[in-house]
Amino acid sequence: MTMKCPECGKDKVYKDPRTGELICKNCHTIISEDMVDMGKEWRNFDQSPMSEQTRSGSPMKYVKINKGLETMIERSGRDLRGNKLSSKSRAQMYRLIKWHKRSSISNSMQRNLSIALTELRRMGSYLNIPDSLVETAALLYRKTVEKGLIRGRLIEAVVAAVLYSVCRTYNVPRTLNEMAEASGLTKKEIGRTYRFIVKELDIAVPLTDPTYYISRFTSVLGLSGAVEEKGKDIVKKAINSGLISGRGPTGVAAAAVYIAALMVGERRTQKEVATVAGVTEVTIRNRYRELKSKLKLDIDT
Repeated sequence: MTMKCPECGKDKVYKDPRTGELICKNCHTIISEDMVDMGKEWRNFDQSPMSEQTRSGSPMKYVKINKGLETMIERSGRDLRGNKLSSKSRAQMYRLIKWHKRSSISNSMQRNLSIALTELRRMGSYLNIPDSLVETAALLYRKTVEKGLIRGRLIEAVVAAVLYSVCRTYNVPRTLNEMAEASGLTKKEIGRTYRFIVKELDIAVPLTDPTYYISRFTSVLGLSGAVEEKGKDIVKKAINSGLISGRGPTGVAAAAVYIAALMVGERRTQKEVATVAGVTEVTIRNRYRELKSKLKLDIDT
């Protein structure tokens, strides 16, 4: 967008780098002053790495107990000049580090966050969830702690529930079965905690689109791109026909993949598809009959 001078209306405006002012070349009116310098915060006079010259630290992270703003004591065992510390000084330093860590977790809320955020990072890594979503889940967990919603509930169940809700909100296909496997809890326990948190925090979680699961299921089953496209097409037709209302998205997606594989000629058994999708063979059979009948699919069995 071109800036114009409010006095003469010309768009010949330049910035004085010495004073930080925007000045009109035509009438020399000062349009703005005290401009924010968006450049580097330092000047480079040698070949040292950029990380050694910057004065600002890393951004604030909710997934760290003190949001990444705490002071850390170096464990290198060396003094300011780089000389090794004596064994006595090193022992004193290690005791200081130990008490420094203990003092940063001084109450029950901080102890809870320490355990929960560690578990959250572990689950996020296990399920290959993007760091940005893990960060969002950490913020959501902090809200549950502030509102006292974790009382009487397992930390692992709350962590799995907030992570599952974030995945659903941002359309990252992760099932309750996967959350149960990663946390070591039952699907029922995580589901109950998830419904409670969503209700208490008034989170608007959108309905899961079965299409998001198609790519994952076909990839694990070793099916071609033609099966994937056919499966997505079947799911879209089912959505337009209102056939997924009240049905689990993983069951619909699994049935669509099973049907698409049959139609393309890359047959997979119901048991194979059910194992990958984390549903029962009965669920696939029921969804298969519904889709075949309502969509009038020509399937060569």
